[in-house]
Amino acid sequence: MSNSRLTVCIVLEGSYPYITGGVSAWVHDLIKNIPEVDFKLYTISPKADQPLRYELPPNVIESVDIVIGEPSGRILKTPKHPLRLMKEIARFHRDMAENKDPDPEKMITMMPEKTFLYHLAVKSRIGWRMIVKGNLKNNPLYPFSDYYWAWKSSHDLLFSIFGATPPEADIYHAVSTGFAGLATLTAKYRHNKPFLLTEHGLYHKEREMEIRKTRLVRGYQRDMWTSIYNKISRICYSQADHITALFEENRQKQLELGAADEKTEVIPNGIDVERFTLERKPRPGFHIGLVGRVVPIKDIKTFIAACKIVADKVPESRFYCIGPTDEDPDYYEDCRLLVENLKLQDVFEFTGRQDVRDYYNFIDVLVLTSVREAQPLVILEAYCSGVPAVSTAVGNVPELLNYDERFLSPSKNSTKIAEGILTVYNNPEEMEKLGRKNFQKVLNFYDIKDLHRKYRELYKSLMERESQ
Repeated sequence: MSNSRLTVCIVLEGSYPYITGGVSAWVHDLIKNIPEVDFKLYTISPKADQPLRYELPPNVIESVDIVIGEPSGRILKTPKHPLRLMKEIARFHRDMAENKDPDPEKMITMMPEKTFLYHLAVKSRIGWRMIVKGNLKNNPLYPFSDYYWAWKSSHDLLFSIFGATPPEADIYHAVSTGFAGLATLTAKYRHNKPFLLTEHGLYHKEREMEIRKTRLVRGYQRDMWTSIYNKISRICYSQADHITALFEENRQKQLELGAADEKTEVIPNGIDVERFTLERKPRPGFHIGLVGRVVPIKDIKTFIAACKIVADKVPESRFYCIGPTDEDPDYYEDCRLLVENLKLQDVFEFTGRQDVRDYYNFIDVLVLTSVREAQPLVILEAYCSGVPAVSTAVGNVPELLNYDERFLSPSKNSTKIAEGILTVYNNPEEMEKLGRKNFQKVLNFYDIKDLHRKYRELYKSLMERESQ
């Protein structure tokens, strides 16, 4: 880059700056707090022209959004040596099928930007033979048309990533594996720049959970999609120059899938301690809050069911679902009707998007009922504000909750969540002591300033490594 300032391209899929949530908040905060670095956004979206949910900081100097599954740009280019490219693609597939560690560099560099490989794949003899063999091996009991359309839908996504044009940058920083990781890998080899991978959750595990729940994907297609996501993660782990995880358990899982130990480290989440250190303003009654988007992954319905149990035992209870309600209108409507059906409408409030500090200063317990989390910021925020937490035992939550089974629940277990809430209610003196202990934990391990310092140092070390 000609610019004397360091330029980092952050690569994201389905999140910032178009979707709110923990990962988006993390990215926004990182960019704002490293103002000496210029950032570019390279985003992968399911549709074009989504409205921004964040005001971009001034050091975001470029933003490129691509729609996954569609050709990138109007001008499509043809590879210089299509036969050689198809042979390289065939070799890459063989290595993956034989559980070898495939090296994608040659294949990627032979694909020009603004290309879309679908027509080459289906019209070349090598490509068509690969499709037919894949059907015979993996899908012998189903019609060929089923296999073909499943293959096309998955490969159109891959083709759009390989053919896209990433912004120029000094470092490419992916915030997941999956298609964002693949796009970052492509940029690494096209522009000969470092690839930094940060994982909040484990992308391939998250996608596998979604695939197994949906009725739209069945039979071989389910296995195919699961395999694709798993192999993309393996490739990203083997090819990234450095990998960070939020907690040790996830780092160990990265190692199991091929990440080199010397390239990995744990950098936990952090929060602005000063911003969330609040003066408590308790209110009469018992106040329970869930901070999160009203979407299925947060499992708001389990929270509502737990609220009914608590309300029946503690009539002075009041409940708050604090977060945006517009991301999945159908799910929000289901939740609203459930509140009505359980006759909670007089004590339960959907607040919409709010400054959460206005609730942390008086709620008595934070509840998290998510079916999937990594290292949720809301628990750290609550601790900083002196609020105890009850949560499903997902991601790094058990460690954050000190492995105290009284406050941990299996997913979708409203009874156990309610029991945890009632434990908080019945033990106010212990909760006060626990609050001081949790606040000290945040100070010691989860201060956002430490996170910013570590990423500054990491960016610097990657550039020094690059110049050697």
